[in-house]
Amino acid sequence: MEKLRKLKKIKRQRKHGFLHRTKSANGKKTLKKRRVKGRSRLTI
Repeated sequence: MEKLRKLKKIKRQRKHGFLHRTKSANGKKTLKKRRVKGRSRLTI
């Protein structure tokens, strides 16, 4: 069970993580908006 959870966590990070966000223009826009709003966590 632990292995499956770890796999899902990796998949989630790759899709919604910080590095993935910084690669695309829209992702950068999202990060910028979240910074302006003052979110404590920009991504996961």
